[in-house]
Amino acid sequence: MGHRLPAAVIALVPFVSAFVIIHPHAAAVVPPHPLITPSPTLPGDVTKTIRRRDIFDDVKNNAKSVLSDLGDVPSYVASGVADFFQDFPTGDKVQSSLGIDDEQRAAYPTSVLNIPGYGNWTDQGWNLRLHGNVYKQPDTSQEKIDDLANGFLIDTSVEELPPDQADQARNLTRAIFVLQQDDVNVTFEVEPAPTAGASGEQGGGGAVTPNGGNQRIEFPYPTTDQGDFDAFVQIEGNGLEDGNTTSDIQRLNVYAQGSEIGNATAYLVPTTGLTIISDIDDILRITKIYQPKEGLLNTFARPFVQWKNMPDIYANWSRSLPDTHFHYLTTTPEQVTRNYMDFIYKTYPGGSFDTRPLNFSDVSATLSIRKYLLDKIFETYPERKFVLVADTTNSDVMKAYPQLTKDFPGQVQCIFLRNTSATDDGNRFPYDTSGFEGLDKNTYMFFTVPDDLTNLDIAGGQCLNESVAQNLTFGYQGLPFGLSTGDGDSAAPSSFGEKNVWMALFLAGLVSAWFV
Repeated sequence: MGHRLPAAVIALVPFVSAFVIIHPHAAAVVPPHPLITPSPTLPGDVTKTIRRRDIFDDVKNNAKSVLSDLGDVPSYVASGVADFFQDFPTGDKVQSSLGIDDEQRAAYPTSVLNIPGYGNWTDQGWNLRLHGNVYKQPDTSQEKIDDLANGFLIDTSVEELPPDQADQARNLTRAIFVLQQDDVNVTFEVEPAPTAGASGEQGGGGAVTPNGGNQRIEFPYPTTDQGDFDAFVQIEGNGLEDGNTTSDIQRLNVYAQGSEIGNATAYLVPTTGLTIISDIDDILRITKIYQPKEGLLNTFARPFVQWKNMPDIYANWSRSLPDTHFHYLTTTPEQVTRNYMDFIYKTYPGGSFDTRPLNFSDVSATLSIRKYLLDKIFETYPERKFVLVADTTNSDVMKAYPQLTKDFPGQVQCIFLRNTSATDDGNRFPYDTSGFEGLDKNTYMFFTVPDDLTNLDIAGGQCLNESVAQNLTFGYQGLPFGLSTGDGDSAAPSSFGEKNVWMALFLAGLVSAWFV
């Protein structure tokens, strides 16, 4: 059963944490032998061609229930996306803010954000997911861009940033202030991809270059009001290997016609095998989303920096786990994800991508879109197994990942979560481990450094490094004074009831206020 803390408790945590000493947890409990169950046989015809779904209505229907289950937490903690990445301007608002008339708008060239997709095999052949956004880039003066960029920065300005950071801030601001194009029909040219990566960088992911696949695809639906397109489209075989007879992941270059930068690499993923779904912020790169000023600078201005030796872990997985599909899922708005894709393809194995469409700008939509996208890829591959990687910063991940083991029995091979609270003293928000209660303890691991992920037999279902203490209370953890709620594995004196946690935080808040 989940444990919810009052909003006042959550609000006190960042302030109280600066004045406390965290006591060590109890010793780890040695888990039993791992038990891996086979993938289930799903009822109904799961091999039908997947048609376009109304993603926008489906997502919004889930928003209220997700938020109510999370409890009262700040939006950027719940979603893993800071406040500065909410409510970006789109469409007419951008045109108005830049003072552009309709004639000028019409004259700008059209561009396409083409997001690397994945394809699945059905009884009708290959279906390829094509998704992205169609927009126009206004010719905006640097003076205006600097003014707009300064609206995002905290306690600094573009003029005060180093030249390289100022340039990145300007480029990202230009990416935000674009003119989305609705009711546009998109055409793609497809051909075998010799390398993995949106711009041709060398990559991995276990994918191979197919012997065929050349074709032209006319996307069957016009873009939405926000310029988005997203649907599975049936493609011709033309020399491609059938997905039910090969274990190879076949990569294709997909070029959007009429746009110089609208290219991406897509991955045709077989019916069976292993897919690694990975978050990006604070697990693959240093973001510090829990510290808004730092998180903004690390995303908006500073070069992306890998988290420790995590690229070595992924490179090893790419080599040692044959035919593994890598899928990167971030709820960062799609306008600002080019830097994410560029970073991944220069640092990690190539793979498909999911981002947050423009229609989802507030926290409830952000929470719903992550759940929707996770469910979507699981439903697309009912016979594949999945490894889920993220960090404890995202409350929605802490809920969604263990829930997937219940919604899709036998498909979750491993869950790996970086314990951000234990590895960065700047993260002063608690995390809720109640969703893991009752799960096989060998199927998940909370870790502190990338090397904790070495010497595991992921393909064989060995997901726990027994030298890494877990100490789950199945409640809120990472609270000041080493406190936690719940009564799980960690039978330490720091596991208090909720009333005691509230009293301790209240007293600590009074003390901290007295000395500030």
